[in-house]
Amino acid sequence: MSAIYIHIPFCKQACHYCDFHFSTSMGKKEAMVQALMDEIVLRKNELKGEVVETIYLGGGTPSVLDIGEINQLVDTVYANYRVIQNPEITLEANPDDLSKNRIVELAKSRINRLSIGVQSFFDEDLKLMNRAHNALEAEESIKDASQYFKNISIDLIYGILGMTNARWKQNIEKALSFNIPHISSYALTVEPKTALAHFIEKGVVQNVDDEVAQAHFHILSDTLADAGYTCYEISNFGRPGYFSKNNTAYWQQKMYLGIGPSAHSYDGQRRGWNIRSNPKYLRAIAKGELPMEVEVLSKTDRYNEYVMTGLRTIWGVSLEKIRGHYGDVYGQYITQQAEKHIHNHLLYWDGDTLLATRKGKFLVDGIASDLFMVNLS
Repeated sequence: MSAIYIHIPFCKQACHYCDFHFSTSMGKKEAMVQALMDEIVLRKNELKGEVVETIYLGGGTPSVLDIGEINQLVDTVYANYRVIQNPEITLEANPDDLSKNRIVELAKSRINRLSIGVQSFFDEDLKLMNRAHNALEAEESIKDASQYFKNISIDLIYGILGMTNARWKQNIEKALSFNIPHISSYALTVEPKTALAHFIEKGVVQNVDDEVAQAHFHILSDTLADAGYTCYEISNFGRPGYFSKNNTAYWQQKMYLGIGPSAHSYDGQRRGWNIRSNPKYLRAIAKGELPMEVEVLSKTDRYNEYVMTGLRTIWGVSLEKIRGHYGDVYGQYITQQAEKHIHNHLLYWDGDTLLATRKGKFLVDGIASDLFMVNLS
């Protein structure tokens, strides 16, 4: 099984915290949609007979596309790849794009899952982040979407400047009131060259506080666990049957194809990434060229990626898999490196599977890096 991700590199306006690749100019939108379809066709032999189980339109803001453009992209995948009978087909959407009529249009298409970029149910947070929607639009979009879609996810951001534990708990409880089956939630991070980084540097706003973010993460984890959600990956919480198949493909090292500027691909041995430039991407595709750099992953690279992704999930890191895929020396190494983190109650063994504890989950990226192998190939 494999996944296809299609990056839509357009947004109405730039969020202050975002460093994803996008343009706020829609002048080349039609040309970009055609180029995306052309890339889908150009790369149709890359999945080596794999069956596609999930198609994900991300960005950027895919909901800036009209329904015809969305249908063209999905139909092009169907025309050139083997797609399972009931695939998961996700559209990322912002609340301000989800009018009732738009939701009805989407419900009639092949789209069967919506990922709605709420981020917060409080206007002061949304203004701080420079989101294009307000809190009322966020609530109304979920209510309307729930009438037509069973499979809905929303995004929430924690660790926002000035957000108290009480307000964060209110955010979570508001999300739960809609009875949606999936929530993705991320800590606010300060990325270089973003507006947020500039504001912090100039002293306009305070820097993010890791201790606040960690407290918010534990409130999130505990509240959603009590409500019947599984934290199947550090930032993703789903009810049974509603884990994101697209995201799970990344964490379980399945093959995936990334279409569009800045999109990444992985085939088990190599990782590739498209150029982060709309004009250069358009010119290359027009010539029938793929504007992609490719890195062949060494055994050590593949081990490190498995450790990084595995520790973030409920599936953990299998010692048996490490020995079988990478060799006994890697198994011995991770066992030795994990000891201090087990002693500090950050990791634990469940049989031969290494997992993060409740305390260790928020710190898991740093812990994983300590388990990386550096000098072997």
